[in-house]
Amino acid sequence: MLSRTRIAAALATAVVASALTACGGSGSGGGKMTLGFSQVGAESGWRTANTKSIQESAQAAGINLKFSDAQQKQENQIKAIRSFIQQRVDVIAFSPVVESGWDTVLKEAKAKKIPVVLTDRSVDSADKTLYKSFLGSDFVEGGRKAGQWVVDNFKSAQGTVNIVQLEGNTGAAPAIDRKKGFEEKISADPKFKVIASQPGDFTRAKGKEVMQAFLKANKKIDLLFAHNDDMGLGAIQAIEEAGLKPGKDIKIVTIDAVKDGLTAESQGKINFIVECSPLLGTQLMEIVKKVKDGQPVEPRIVTKETTFTPEQAAAALPSRKY
Repeated sequence: MLSRTRIAAALATAVVASALTACGGSGSGGGKMTLGFSQVGAESGWRTANTKSIQESAQAAGINLKFSDAQQKQENQIKAIRSFIQQRVDVIAFSPVVESGWDTVLKEAKAKKIPVVLTDRSVDSADKTLYKSFLGSDFVEGGRKAGQWVVDNFKSAQGTVNIVQLEGNTGAAPAIDRKKGFEEKISADPKFKVIASQPGDFTRAKGKEVMQAFLKANKKIDLLFAHNDDMGLGAIQAIEEAGLKPGKDIKIVTIDAVKDGLTAESQGKINFIVECSPLLGTQLMEIVKKVKDGQPVEPRIVTKETTFTPEQAAAALPSRKY
């Protein structure tokens, strides 16, 4: 008869063996490829559509998706990435909350031979071997398109053109790059003056709050440039509550082209929208499959996007998916 000690030892060994089997290989995907994805959050209609695209595309591609919402906090994303590494997923993809501070965790993934793909937003790491590819918009070019519209449409304006800017999250790639591209275009003409520029965190609530402050502090505002539609939509509420007409008394240019933004534009409340498509899921799944199989991928893949006038917005609305 076995002693109680030997029975206990045998049971413990069985439990450990069972745990290793459950956690081993391909991130517990049951033979499927497993992708660990860390999302920025759910701060806007764009982000919600982006999440849905990734989740639906993973399912359609037969990829086991481990999804994490960072709630706009870098520390949450780093924890999620470390969890993916511990679970030994096949590929890690994420949309970075901010540009800086990723080298340490990306080196940890590289040490475990888990490839990383960036989507929507970039990182500022000097070591380009820490990730395989970056899929997303050219944010600087998006800012340039917005700035060019301003230059073209205020060409005959006399005197100073007062501009206020609603920026995205501090340190986020789209906020940095859209501001850079916009200012690149308007800086050639001294009549364009950015009289106020503050973060609106890509949300309607913050966009409204900051625009209210802009309106109180500045008697004359000719144009608002919002880094995304949601902040622009919040600003519209503030402008209307101040007794002014958005799109007329204050011209508005935004970026994203989500359905709510296009609706407001078709109503004349927004004058111009630069598209930034959230529907990256299908492309992302194609990339991560190639990366998993060791196939070469382009280090930078730019999504194709357009712009919308009010007439074009009205025409696009019936078929807009997000």
